[in-house]
Amino acid sequence: METPAYVKSLLMPNGKKPAGRKVWSIDLETVWLPFFTATNTVGDTHIPSDALGAPLRLAFNSDGSVRFSKSGRPITKVAKDLADTVRMVRENFSAGLQSYAHQVITENPDGYKAQVELAKEAGEPIIAKDRATLDQAIAKAMEQAVAEAEGKAKPKAKAKVAVTA
Repeated sequence: METPAYVKSLLMPNGKKPAGRKVWSIDLETVWLPFFTATNTVGDTHIPSDALGAPLRLAFNSDGSVRFSKSGRPITKVAKDLADTVRMVRENFSAGLQSYAHQVITENPDGYKAQVELAKEAGEPIIAKDRATLDQAIAKAMEQAVAEAEGKAKPKAKAKVAVTA
C-alpha cells in the first residue's frame, strides 16, 4: 500500500510555532482563519464573514453580563460558526486517521500485528520502571502523611493530659 501524500505531510516537521489563540491546539490567526477564508473563497464552506472578521467574542453569563475569569480578565470564546466548523474538521480528521489505520490493518494484518507486538515489547520496561517509581513515591508520601498525623496527634494528647491533670 502506498501511503497517501497528505498522511506523509502530517508526519513531516515544519518548524513553525504559532503563538496566538488556539482552537483545537491549532493557531486561530495563522492557520484556521486563512484556511477557512480559502475554503469560503472556493465555495467549500459558507462561514459568515462576521465570524471570520471577528472570530473572538466576549463570553456572557446566563444573566447577560460579561463573564470574567478568576483573575479578573474578560473571557472570550470563538464565534459559534467558526467553532462548529473546526469541530467538524476535527471529527473528519479523526475519522480519516481511523480509516487509514483500518485500511493498513486490512491490507497488511501481519505487519500491523508485528508493529503492535514490537511496541508492546519496547514499552514493557518503561511501564515497569514507572510502576516501581510510582510505588516508591506513594510509599514515601504515606510515610510523610503518617509522620505528620502522628506529629499532630501527640501535641493534642499532651494538651489533654495537661488540661485534665
